[in-house]
Amino acid sequence: MSIPLYDLALSSTGLNGDQLRHLQRLVGNWQLLADLCFSDLLLVAPVDVDNPHRFMVLAHVRPTTGPTLYPAELVGAVVQEVERPVMTQAWQQRVSKSDFVKSLLGGEEFLGVEAQARSNCIPVYFDGEVIAIVDMESSLESGRKSGELERHYLEVFDKFAVMISEGSFPFDRDEIVLEEGARVADGVIVTNENYEMLFASPNAVSVFHRFGIHAFALGTRIQEIGVDQVVLERARLTRLPEFAEVEQGEVSILIQAIPLISNAEVVNLLVLVRDVSDLRRRDRMLLSKDAMIREIHHRVKNNLQTIAALLRLQGRRLESAEAREAIEEAQRRVRSIAIVHETLSRETSDTVEFMEIIQPLVGVVQETVSSAEQQLEFSVEGDVGVIPGAVATPLAVILNELMQNAVDHAFPYVDGEVSQGKILISIDRIGGILEVRVSDSGVGFPPGFVMADSEGMGLSIVRTLIGSELGGSIEINDSGVPGAEVTLRIPFN
Repeated sequence: MSIPLYDLALSSTGLNGDQLRHLQRLVGNWQLLADLCFSDLLLVAPVDVDNPHRFMVLAHVRPTTGPTLYPAELVGAVVQEVERPVMTQAWQQRVSKSDFVKSLLGGEEFLGVEAQARSNCIPVYFDGEVIAIVDMESSLESGRKSGELERHYLEVFDKFAVMISEGSFPFDRDEIVLEEGARVADGVIVTNENYEMLFASPNAVSVFHRFGIHAFALGTRIQEIGVDQVVLERARLTRLPEFAEVEQGEVSILIQAIPLISNAEVVNLLVLVRDVSDLRRRDRMLLSKDAMIREIHHRVKNNLQTIAALLRLQGRRLESAEAREAIEEAQRRVRSIAIVHETLSRETSDTVEFMEIIQPLVGVVQETVSSAEQQLEFSVEGDVGVIPGAVATPLAVILNELMQNAVDHAFPYVDGEVSQGKILISIDRIGGILEVRVSDSGVGFPPGFVMADSEGMGLSIVRTLIGSELGGSIEINDSGVPGAEVTLRIPFN
């Protein structure tokens, strides 16, 4: 595991916060540079600015367009002057613009690798001073053959190198990194300041062939092959990378326009293109599936509410008080499950906000005790954010049973008196454990009460769900303090 650039630089170099943020932006966007130059890039800074003979490797990126010179991770390694005199030379000369210090390294052993290599050192300028060096290193023995593509890629890299030495790259803002963002290997187009194509890589041509464009004559304005001029204009005027996506039928192309700047003027545009048609089809399928799942939850919720209404109608026709009570309990359990499905029907994932479940559950129980003879106050403390739907459903039933159990047993009715009390639900996440407490200010547990021995229907449901469905534990507070408290602990990641 490599050490983060910020921590490594603070502990091993004299770089300050603003300088490090500049270097972090550089490292965040330099895979593009490594791919353009087919080389490993090392970001180095002197351990001692006044005595620049030892350099710390702060970051290392390998090319995806060619072989790497260093299979091992180099971050944290110290480079001595005897190994790379070119670094000390570049730092001391404070070279600028395109006058990069170059060196042919023949057969030297550097950080465990012995090979003929070429090293180009590019000074990184920030606020008018050199703060680090980008060392471009490539093997002379296994490099790729030179052709038109390689020539254009290296020319573009040289322009980025000038921008690094002028301080105009990395750009002043953190770039938006898209998961499906275009890369050099996907397709490259280079234009002049008038958006006329100077070069199009074979992969870029293939991308636009799928778009129905087959004319790629050099000098053609890029707008003529379907690239929106707006994204080009924004990149040129703002001097910042801009993204766009163009669609035609089932084909979608992602476009990233990057300005190439010299002496504060945009001299070229690097346009990266990628066919993201398959990704967009996948996205549409996922959206369709999400909508279908939400619709299923919505229908389940409606069906459960219908069942609850039927139970309520059936209960009104019963003469037996015990039967009516059983029907009412079943109705409440069905409604507690319906609450979870109602919440899931509004979400785009299979997780729900815990508080969106607890508050309606409390409302359901409050409806059953709303009378002049019983005045109970319910409250909820804490919040643990989202929980999986697979946890939410059994947990909703458990909380319903515990709250109803407190209502039924903690505050016994005395003829002529108003029953008053409080019921509190506390929730917390402790490490990987979801902890839920249901406590009341009532008469407490009867002497010798043991949860495992209880034969009540409600507590039997609680024990079954907490053990078999959630893999958690349940315990009661038997310390003798007033009231009762039940604590649930559920493994949760």
